[in-house]
Amino acid sequence: MTGAESTAVLLLRAVLGVTMIVHGLNHWRGGGRIAGTARWFTGLGLRHGRLQAWLSVVTEVGAGALLVLGLLTPLAGAAVISVMLVAGLLAHRRNGFFVFKDGYEYVLVLAVACVALAMLGPGDVSLDAAAGIDIDGWAGGGLAAGVGAAGTAGLLAAFWRPGAQLPEATAGEAPNGPRAETPHVTPAETPDTPPAKSPAANRVETPQESPDEGQQPS
Repeated sequence: MTGAESTAVLLLRAVLGVTMIVHGLNHWRGGGRIAGTARWFTGLGLRHGRLQAWLSVVTEVGAGALLVLGLLTPLAGAAVISVMLVAGLLAHRRNGFFVFKDGYEYVLVLAVACVALAMLGPGDVSLDAAAGIDIDGWAGGGLAAGVGAAGTAGLLAAFWRPGAQLPEATAGEAPNGPRAETPHVTPAETPDTPPAKSPAANRVETPQESPDEGQQPS
């Protein structure tokens, strides 16, 4: 691997790793904290929302740290792929592609980037290179994608109960805290109640005369 290729892989690892670390910390400390994240997972149909919240924190922070260090790179990529698959299938798929509509664009890019990274290898500036761990190419990409897909399938089989009324679910709550929904009332839905009159409306205005009005000139 040339110097430019190794630097490019290092940049990719660093950005992916830091992104996942920050994402995991946000699930833990941001907005709704663990309780809000747990309710969000439960709202997606996953049992044991609090467990899911902590699993997401540990997986994202741990996988992000491994990517930054370049250690066990295909398995770190597999962890990220699994997280992105779960999020894409349960939270974003129904919203279409674009991220500004809460679609799966973002999670797709992260998952594919991890497959590509596993195929390229961790680069020379990595703990994998220092330890002589050399899994890349089709083997690295297949390991990352296969383990990631298997982890997703196992989690959904064990915990996903679509349509079930789970006790921790709170509608409209995102991982970064509760989102209040304000009902919109159209004019047709407004009760036919006459508007209340202010006290000023019941007051009869009496014309006032200025000192000069009504006086005959002298």
